[in-house]
Amino acid sequence: MINIGLVGCGTIGSELAVYIQKKLNAKACLVAVCDVDEDKTSSLCQKLEPAHPCGCCTNRLPEVMVFDKLISKVDLVIETAVKQAAVELARKTVESGRDIMIMSVGAMLGQQSLFESARQKGVKIYLPSGAICGLDGVKSASIGNITKVVLTTTKPPKGLAGAPYIIENKIDLEAIDRDTVIFEGSALDAVTGFPKNVNVSAALSLAGIGPEKTRVLIIASPGAVTNSHQIEVEGQFGKLTSRTENVPSPNNPKTSYLAVLSAMATLNQIVDSVKVGT
Repeated sequence: MINIGLVGCGTIGSELAVYIQKKLNAKACLVAVCDVDEDKTSSLCQKLEPAHPCGCCTNRLPEVMVFDKLISKVDLVIETAVKQAAVELARKTVESGRDIMIMSVGAMLGQQSLFESARQKGVKIYLPSGAICGLDGVKSASIGNITKVVLTTTKPPKGLAGAPYIIENKIDLEAIDRDTVIFEGSALDAVTGFPKNVNVSAALSLAGIGPEKTRVLIIASPGAVTNSHQIEVEGQFGKLTSRTENVPSPNNPKTSYLAVLSAMATLNQIVDSVKVGT
């Protein structure tokens, strides 16, 4: 039985909590939750059942704890908070010898010292693939030589509102009346300029040739009704093309449903003895 602590009780965190309790209750137990917003932890606890069939937490809900205490009570930390907090959370978790699953994958770019520390301590850091498909092929291809990785993300203009890059460059999204490339650069720059829009580029770059060599194009499309991500990879293995068209999560239109499902699938991989795919 894996004891799990959840940090971040927003939409994704809440969905994962319910999933753990209803679908993984024979192998995992959500014992603690944490969020700077007390209303969110209260709201989440109201969605959960008070009893757990494993007997470890009969007749009580997951305990609301501060992060430092939560770490000491669990085997696995799930981060669904914000990018700004993810690195510190990950470092404390690794230093404590606990495994962690990180949803704010963009925060992991440039954190090689954190990865090395995890290796030295025998700790696992899980980074779900999020709202894209094809990372299994990219990881396989990276064992050989990859010469090109390009991610093209297409979104409705309003889906890019508030991004630092849009604000800094004073781009008038409402004036866009045709498909327009509004960004082209490295995955590292994309994550900085669009931290809530192209988190998938971070996972792609970590699976492949790194954030500096991974190219990202962002297209604002007035006619788009979904968020789409197309991956193109070339290398010794041949060529790979993957296109994903996402519908929003039914509980949060700002989050792709596949990103939530990806986190659930990652949890399945963690608790299962049989692991399918690369």
